[in-house]
Amino acid sequence: MREDWIEEELGKVCFTTSGGTPSRRNSDYYNGIIPWVKSGELDKGIIYDTEEKISDEAIKKSSAKLFPKGTLLIALYGATIGKLAFLGVEASTNQAICGIFQSKAVNSNYLYNFLLFKRPKLVSQGTGGAQPNISQTILKKLQIPLAPLPIQRAIVSKIETLFSDLDNGIADLKKAQAQLKIYRQAVLKKAFEGAWKETTVGDLFDFVGGGTPSKKEKDYWNGDIPWASVKDIKGDYLTSTQDYITNKGLQKSSSNLALKEEVIIITRISPGKAILTKIDTAINQDLKIAKPKAEMYNRYIFFLFKSIERECVKLSSGTTVLGINLQNLKSIQIPDVDRNEQHQIVREIESRLSVCDKVEQNITEALNKSEALRQSILKKAFEGKLLSEAEIAQCKQEADYEPAQLLLERIKQRKDAMHCVSKQ
Repeated sequence: MREDWIEEELGKVCFTTSGGTPSRRNSDYYNGIIPWVKSGELDKGIIYDTEEKISDEAIKKSSAKLFPKGTLLIALYGATIGKLAFLGVEASTNQAICGIFQSKAVNSNYLYNFLLFKRPKLVSQGTGGAQPNISQTILKKLQIPLAPLPIQRAIVSKIETLFSDLDNGIADLKKAQAQLKIYRQAVLKKAFEGAWKETTVGDLFDFVGGGTPSKKEKDYWNGDIPWASVKDIKGDYLTSTQDYITNKGLQKSSSNLALKEEVIIITRISPGKAILTKIDTAINQDLKIAKPKAEMYNRYIFFLFKSIERECVKLSSGTTVLGINLQNLKSIQIPDVDRNEQHQIVREIESRLSVCDKVEQNITEALNKSEALRQSILKKAFEGKLLSEAEIAQCKQEADYEPAQLLLERIKQRKDAMHCVSKQ
């Protein structure tokens, strides 16, 4: 029910302007105390401080501007399109951010939630290839459903209450996810505890490493042989790779082929992570194929290495990138389990982890529904369906209640609908 509401373009209700970047050639421009916001920083809700600061001189001699406290910021470019934040202090921004100044016609938090609702549409309107963007023209023409101010405030209050409940539920679901991860590790740890004789990884396994064919040789690449690197190792099974090499690339490099159902171990970047390959694939130098010295079940090998992932991380080193060397990997203590018992261990693990998988799937579905519910709440809010008749009647009793059309006309007559910024 949208009695006394109107639709109006954002640009006719609020003053908007983008920021700018002072020349990097002048270091004095970046030695000031004025916060300078970049689009990557629009994840703080309210911005009080920034990574970089600029000077008064930078404001005077560039397209950067001072935005007042309370300005709503929205990202215009790239992966951050539609991201939002409020300024908690007076600040400036770069050109990838549009500042929407406070207006007497629209509650800032109401506008924030509306833009949050419209973010998918804004993202879809982004033009450009590697760096998609939305222009201020698109933003200014965005139609806003303007409700009377008391209705706007009531909608914001109800959204915040519902979102708070939703966020609490999401937090509980994510906590359950974390507990499942701990339980999975406990299952693996328990499975390999027992009266077995202790040995080491090096006593039971050899490792075959990989390599990268020369990027300069075009005929080494884009063939029909999958070529795996760390970026391909996700989840428990390898079913595809982003890159492919030719047979010549395989033969003329240190890369090696992991066969279907073999276990691959990451030794660098995400050291210790194990995956079971479901395809024949070549590997790069950050991966190793675990080759048992005696006959073993492949799934047993997979679970065995999953059980020592944490130990691998502990034995890894590196300043910027973690890695585990083969000597440390081979030194890790593991049980020496008879092949006849390996199959039983696998069955026990899979029985327990299958329950985990079902719970994990339920949690994932619940999280997806939570995000869908968030959008549903926003949709109802701006269709005028979120407030009950009793809540609307209460809004009408407030002193500043008036139809949105009358409010706009009164503000326009007084010529103070927008707070303009001027540069001295």
